[in-house]
Parts: sequence; C-alpha cells; structure tokens
Amino acid sequence: MILPVMKLGTLVLKTVCKPIANKLKKEAGRHPKFRQLIVNLAQANHRITTNVQRRIYGHATDVEIRPLNEEKAVQAASDLIGELFVFSVGGAALIFEVQRSARSEARKEEIRRQEIQAIKQKEEDLLKEVEQLKQKLSEIEQLARSRGLSGIFTLRKDHALESTKPATPA
Repeated sequence: MILPVMKLGTLVLKTVCKPIANKLKKEAGRHPKFRQLIVNLAQANHRITTNVQRRIYGHATDVEIRPLNEEKAVQAASDLIGELFVFSVGGAALIFEVQRSARSEARKEEIRRQEIQAIKQKEEDLLKEVEQLKQKLSEIEQLARSRGLSGIFTLRKDHALESTKPATPA
C-alpha cells in the first residue's frame, strides 16, 4: 500500500518540479553576472568529468582539455541547475518524510510509555489495597479474639478439616 503511494508522490513531485526547473534554466542565461558564474561552473564540471572519464578509460590525463563554448556551457550549467533543483526538492521531501516518521514513532513510544506507567500505577494501587485489606482482616481477627469470638474462627477451621477427612464406616 505504501510503496504505490510513494511512487505516485515521487511522480507528482517530479511533475511539479520540472516546470520550475525549466524556468530556472531560462532565467539562468539572462543575467550577466549569474551567466558568468554558471559558465565558470559548467567549465569546471566539464574539466572534472572529462578527467574522470579519461582515468576510467585509461587515457592520459595530463593533456589540455578544450573548454566548452559559451552557449554549450550555459546550456550544460542550466541543465545542471535544473537537475539539482529537482534533486534537492526530492531530497527535502525524503528528509521531511523521515522526520515525520520519526515524530510518529516518538509519539507511539510515548503512548506506550504512558500505558506502561498507568499499568504500574494500577498495580501499585492494587498492592496497597491488598495490604489495606490484610490489615483490616487482621484487625477484625484481633477484635474477634478480644471479644471472645475466636471460637467462631477455629470452628470454621475445624469444620473445614472434618469435611476433608474421609467418612469412617460405623
């Protein structure tokens, strides 16, 4: 159940982010200072990826790497910015979901802790009540002995003993 909902949510998120990323791409090439910044970013990215590819394929890495022309650099950087935006929104959604899940688990754990505390409190109350009942029974027995009614209690015990003995034939 949760996996299809997550897939649907990811699809909706990407669908919503793409137009925003495209708008960022368009605006990235219009401002002169920002344009120069992204051209430099694209050139650095081009050098790094070319060196990595050369190392992977076993080619020489000490050769000079030709820079991209300005339009290709702007396009590459704006694509990178768009993808970074989509990735950051997805990452933010993931972080939000993890935090929400952690808060939910913390609430559940707090509820469990409170339930355990309530059970412990109820147990303590019951133990106190049992102790009070034992004390009251002890007081009643003492009162009965002092008034001479102790025979009633011993009769009950004797009567209980007689009923457990097997009947002898006469």
